[in-house]
Amino acid sequence: MRLVRKGGPEKIINRDDDDDDAPRDARSSSSRVARSSMASSSSGDSSSSSGILGRRSDESLTPRDRELGTVAPGGGGSRGASRLGARRRKFAGAPTWLCGGGGSSAAMLDRIGDPPERQKEYVDEAELEDFAETAGERARIGIGSGAYNWTTLDATNEYDERAANRGLASEGVAKTVAAHDGAVRARVDQLWKLSSSYLPSDVPSIQRSLVKHVEYTLARRRYKFDRNSFYQATAHSIRDRLIERWTDTQQFYASRDGKRMYYLSLEFLVGRSLGNAVSNLGLRGAYADALQQLGYDLESIVAQEREPALGNGGLGRLASCFMDTLATLNYPAWGYGLRYKYGMFEQRIVDGKQVEFPDYWLTHGNPWEVERLDVKYLVRLYGQVNNYVDERSGETRYRWEGGEVVVAVAYDTPIPGYGTYNTNNMRLWSSKPSHEFDLACFNAGNYYGAVEAKERCESITSVLYPSDDNDAGKALRLKQQFFFVSATLQDILRRYKKRVAPGRTLKHLPEKVAIQLNDTHPSISIPELMRLLLDDELLPWDDAWGIARMTFGYTNHTILPEALEKWPVPMLTELLPRHMQIIYEINHRFLQEVDAMWPGDTQKLAAMSIIEESTPKMVRMAHLAVVGSHVVNGVAEIHTALVKTRLFPEFNEMYPGRIKNVTNGVTPRRWILQANPAMSSIFTSILGPGWVNDLRRLETLKPLAREPSLQRQWTHAKRFNKERLAAWIKANMNVDLMPNAVYDMQVKRIHEYKRQMLNILGIIHRYATIASASAEQRKSIQPRVCILAGKAAPGYEIAKKIIQLACGVAKVINNDVRCAGRLQVVFIPNFNVSLAELIIPASDVSQHISTAGMEASGTGNMKFVMNGGLIIGTLDGANVEIARAVGEDDVFVFGATADEVAALRSSMHKREPRIDERLARVFRMIRSGVFGSADNYERLLDGLTPSKDFYLLCHDFPSYLDAMDAADAAYRDKDEWTAKCIKAACSMWAFSSDRTIREYARDVWGMEPQPFNPPHHARTRASVDGGSRRLSFDKQMHTTIGA
Repeated sequence: MRLVRKGGPEKIINRDDDDDDAPRDARSSSSRVARSSMASSSSGDSSSSSGILGRRSDESLTPRDRELGTVAPGGGGSRGASRLGARRRKFAGAPTWLCGGGGSSAAMLDRIGDPPERQKEYVDEAELEDFAETAGERARIGIGSGAYNWTTLDATNEYDERAANRGLASEGVAKTVAAHDGAVRARVDQLWKLSSSYLPSDVPSIQRSLVKHVEYTLARRRYKFDRNSFYQATAHSIRDRLIERWTDTQQFYASRDGKRMYYLSLEFLVGRSLGNAVSNLGLRGAYADALQQLGYDLESIVAQEREPALGNGGLGRLASCFMDTLATLNYPAWGYGLRYKYGMFEQRIVDGKQVEFPDYWLTHGNPWEVERLDVKYLVRLYGQVNNYVDERSGETRYRWEGGEVVVAVAYDTPIPGYGTYNTNNMRLWSSKPSHEFDLACFNAGNYYGAVEAKERCESITSVLYPSDDNDAGKALRLKQQFFFVSATLQDILRRYKKRVAPGRTLKHLPEKVAIQLNDTHPSISIPELMRLLLDDELLPWDDAWGIARMTFGYTNHTILPEALEKWPVPMLTELLPRHMQIIYEINHRFLQEVDAMWPGDTQKLAAMSIIEESTPKMVRMAHLAVVGSHVVNGVAEIHTALVKTRLFPEFNEMYPGRIKNVTNGVTPRRWILQANPAMSSIFTSILGPGWVNDLRRLETLKPLAREPSLQRQWTHAKRFNKERLAAWIKANMNVDLMPNAVYDMQVKRIHEYKRQMLNILGIIHRYATIASASAEQRKSIQPRVCILAGKAAPGYEIAKKIIQLACGVAKVINNDVRCAGRLQVVFIPNFNVSLAELIIPASDVSQHISTAGMEASGTGNMKFVMNGGLIIGTLDGANVEIARAVGEDDVFVFGATADEVAALRSSMHKREPRIDERLARVFRMIRSGVFGSADNYERLLDGLTPSKDFYLLCHDFPSYLDAMDAADAAYRDKDEWTAKCIKAACSMWAFSSDRTIREYARDVWGMEPQPFNPPHHARTRASVDGGSRRLSFDKQMHTTIGA
């Protein structure tokens, strides 16, 4: 047991001295013997199948299955089976990480005497401060204030030797030190005994936990438990089990002192946490049984959770997929972001228009987060910069002073891995005032002034992406981004500086810390880290710059100019005066390098300068991110090529090899296992549970794509998913969907380049075709259900008009009897992760039809194909790589390529105004008022004239209709269609975020996994505690499997 004392004062205002950053009321420095029931920890097995779909026995699991320790999805076994049989099946599917390895029940029974225990090999002295003597008492007995290491020793002469080394010659003092250390050790052992075992997870124990939380945590009356109360209780019960693994994992990372990665993202679209947590912990079956016996259904309890409003679209969802994978693959990583009070907004459709309402997602609290009032940092805004002379070095130094100070308070959320004990952390910051209340103003009658500072500070983390169509909104966005990165970097440096190692200095920071910038939003962190190193740590410029550049990596997610942030120099100078000085110095030194490479080339200097010479001058944040990072990556092959050749060609020439490609991926845990249990059960019945963490295994199913038994189960799973979606739409939108139709989806953020407008124009064309056809001709038209969803930014009027047109078209079509049984259109409001989990598995085709070269990657395309849908799309983003993976014959491609787009745009003003006659008919219908007042859509149509068609809707419309017709024709051959879908879904291993994260770890972060496996120790004996018998680990196991 090593106890480390830090020397010297800290430059932070919090008292968070623990290495694992766990909450003080949940922290344990010790090891526990797991008392968890293995049977109830399993998710259960899927229903059995005959023929080629028969379940693979647990004895036939490969070594990789046992290594992954994954869990079969679904319920708790066949209801008709005997209790013993059902229990044994659940036991066979239990994850190896709960039972110490092995894949079969026999193997696990052999290991019952050797259960996992919690960490007790490393204790930080900071965790024992509450038990140690006062500073004066410690000084009196000879324990100095400098840094030193304690080692747990038993021999008195070893204590004497240590005392002598400290210069304490007196035998009495040595004995006093020995007594002190012995007392501390005894208290540590007592703490360990009090928290030495993991919480049990058998059904009765879970039920007791649920009732305890309802009665004691929520203070609800007995037998008066509503559904929301049971959701809260279930969440707290699961969180208890998460925290055990979380605290032990963080302490394990600290003891290993390996490299950590910190992922900075302004968005984390996490979705609901309850379902994800029970699945990743392997407790879905146990909690389902426990709740069912109490009269509740797990899925209905999951539905009570209000989805956190911490993101908007693909950027935030990607960050959350990465967090899941980092934990699952055992990489030491933290996510950092902001805890938005209202998120972006709740979208409602009122009179066919988008209306934004605050998203009160915190109304009933958030049981998954841990408020860390002991973790606070000061973040300064405005003020002035004063210089002074460093007395030691004689150098001129700078001090940022005055202005306004905001307090950043941490909120932590455990992120569990699947099939592993490793549980990482997501830390979100909330803004608070440094002075809560101005009593003098209040007493003077200025009641609003008394809370003005509080409201101003708290507004920083109120809303995601405040509207930036005015200067106040722009300033708030800049405040938001700086507040986020300043608190984060202070936290990272504090954690790094606590690790005492011989010869380690801040120069070694890149060896232990990697910081990944998720898009340009966090790029202000580069000058902020420079400020901390220069002004607080007093490092020379060259040392500080070398550290910063080797620490940061930058992921570019777009080549759209409006998304490559620029800040006006006057605004940045006022808000962050020291940072503007640092940016100027970075740019000055960088341009000297540019001039040395290309002497006298003013065009190169202008193109590459971080400062744009405009009126007013602007700071190009993407340029700053490229200059200040050691690796820049694109997120799809075509996107990375465009980054190199169009966005940053000069930088690519100056820094060859700095720009790399790491294609995005999504987590199969949420997007297959949780979102699509019907399809997951098919995979598990054939392959066993290991496919969840190794999608390559699905490749073995491709030769079986035409087997009748597999096709039959696949078709039933797809129909189940359609009926599930149709039931939700009926309950929430009062629209009865056709089950026997092509389900055609386009669900994503509304933007002109994503071309939802092209989809709507195609729907109107289909409507016109149906309306003009005879009754006999309509019978030959393929039935289709068109589903759209997505939010438009509040200030993006064109996008909001697209939603209005979609709603108008849906209203007309769904009320036209000629379309009955042939065409339906639905726009689903307030699209989020939970709705995506419902929509995506039901798709037959999905549309990813952005103008080629404008979508960086897209991840929705990956999710849809993983769930057995086919793509109608352009050769843009990850579509190109998906087509290569699944086969070009199984993707319905259309439209101009990225190279053709550039040529078409350059000749746009010279082309003759030709429009496809089918499209001209669509325009006439819109202008005639069929879908509402033509005035509402004039701006939309005005942008579609050939000379203004920047997104090439008119050009691509004919080939788009051809792709739709090809999809309809392919769908008519149901067997061949099903075979296409099976092969496509089983070809998507390269689009798992597991592959993505391994590439980042290898090529960008330079880090290795650190799997946390609790140590083992001997069997625990049964004990009596408070009159109730507590079973030993092996007796729990024996009882649970029905022996």
